[in-house]
Amino acid sequence: MTAYSDLAAHFGRIAALSNAVGILQWDSDTMMPNGAAETRAESMALLRVLRHGMATDARIGDWLLEAEDDETLGAWEKANLREIRRVWTVDTALPADLVEASSKAISACEMRWRQARAEADFAGLLPYLAEVLNLQRQIGRAKGEKLGLSPYDALLNDYEPDGSSAKIDALFDDLAAFLPGFTQEAMAVQARRPALATLDGPFAVETQRALGLRLMGALGYDFERGRLDVSTHPFCGGSDNDVRITTRYDEADFTKALMGVLHETGHALYEQGRPQGYLSQPVGAARGMSLHESQSLLMEMQACRSRPFLTFAAPLMRESFGGVGPAWDSEAMWQRYTRVAPGFIRVDADEVTYPAHVILRYRLEKALIADAMPLAELPAAWNEGMKALLGLTVPDDRVGCLQDIHWPSGGWGYFPTYTLGAMTAAQIFDAACKAEPGVLPGISKGDFSPLVTWLRANIHGKGSLLSTDALLTEGTGRPLDASVFKAHLRRRYVDEA
Repeated sequence: MTAYSDLAAHFGRIAALSNAVGILQWDSDTMMPNGAAETRAESMALLRVLRHGMATDARIGDWLLEAEDDETLGAWEKANLREIRRVWTVDTALPADLVEASSKAISACEMRWRQARAEADFAGLLPYLAEVLNLQRQIGRAKGEKLGLSPYDALLNDYEPDGSSAKIDALFDDLAAFLPGFTQEAMAVQARRPALATLDGPFAVETQRALGLRLMGALGYDFERGRLDVSTHPFCGGSDNDVRITTRYDEADFTKALMGVLHETGHALYEQGRPQGYLSQPVGAARGMSLHESQSLLMEMQACRSRPFLTFAAPLMRESFGGVGPAWDSEAMWQRYTRVAPGFIRVDADEVTYPAHVILRYRLEKALIADAMPLAELPAAWNEGMKALLGLTVPDDRVGCLQDIHWPSGGWGYFPTYTLGAMTAAQIFDAACKAEPGVLPGISKGDFSPLVTWLRANIHGKGSLLSTDALLTEGTGRPLDASVFKAHLRRRYVDEA
């Protein structure tokens, strides 16, 4: 056994534990009975502690030193060593008792969040969320000391390797200045159209599910390695080669759940397309969450809210629900799916106003991690931000600061990757359409194979072989360029509207 093979075998076992945690987490979020929560939390905490113990094994440092001198290794193996050192450096910053305490606090907070959200009861969630936040601050400080980063940037690093709040601040300040005026411009364009006819429900959940499954198949989802279920908050999870997605249904409006399914299918396609030979290794992982979000937003926003896709999908919607009249035409569906209207719920937000939701959450979580704002003031700060960014008055915390599971689940530093992902999606889709002339004609016929084939070769199959900037530069000809996203918005919502 060489040092490299020792490392690969060791991280293969870590991946097996991570897969077990992934399935248990999926079950907790979809069908676990509430009475099992305490037992499940104990099991999850133990698995995470075992995984952390393996990830911080003292032998890893010695193996790395020896393997990094091995000149026989190829490009993938060398990149794997780079990724192993990166994750090992972060993991060794945390003591096992902090990992265990955080896992238990998260499990308890997630369960209490479900009740608090339903009842719009922030006060009931506050002590649970305060404990999660306290532990996240400790985790941020510990990682930050090891990495030479601020606590917030250390948390961000878990989701966006090499990302920084300084870069995000500049980007988001620019967007916060651009979007209000552009939003008004886009709304003025759509106001000149005739009023859209309504889609009259109810729309049976089973029919919605069947349509969602049909379109998942069109996008290229492999049902032999995944499934579709229901959860309070839509997500993509599971394990290697068992990539599961969820959505939530509304019998009064099928359009939201359907786009939720297509969004999560984008995530799943990325997971199902990762390099099979390196699935159990850090180099085989998805390259950061902005890239992951780019894949969901590429499918949902770039492809499935386009005129070509709705030319294909509108007749299927009409057929599924027995729709009658012009409200079911493809152009009406396109107008419906590209309608700009500020709203309270992030996951239901249109493409133009969505970044405002992310900017709000980013600014709030950064202030909370820095202890620059008491947690008890979160609802008031949230409501003030919604008024400033979107002009909305929040009626209750259910549609306000309680709507997302990210903070209760310990996902601090995650939110900015959504808007980074939207920009990345625009750039990747633009490159794919230019490189493969069959992409848009294929989408108009429900054939996503030209697009998915290009993504497999240029994004999915690369895993973490390259840095995000290098991957984008290789695939699109340049690193992330926000101007592509702005040009896309102007083209879709003003020039071609």
